[in-house]
Amino acid sequence: METYLRVSFDSEGAKPSEVADRLVSAGFAPTHGNYDFVYDWHGSARREEILELTDQLTHRLRGYRVLFEIETV
Repeated sequence: METYLRVSFDSEGAKPSEVADRLVSAGFAPTHGNYDFVYDWHGSARREEILELTDQLTHRLRGYRVLFEIETV
């Protein structure tokens, strides 16, 4: 499974490079196409694990004034 992440930036928020660094340190990799980053679960992920990852993202990006959207397939 993979979790795809799309990020929207606010001009009053953190620099995109700072946000990218935070996401990479959380295990996400930059990607091209419809999404900005991808997290590879290296197998199946339980609903609880996906929610935990989303909670971690919320915590890591708090104060950076960005919005994010995830999709796990």
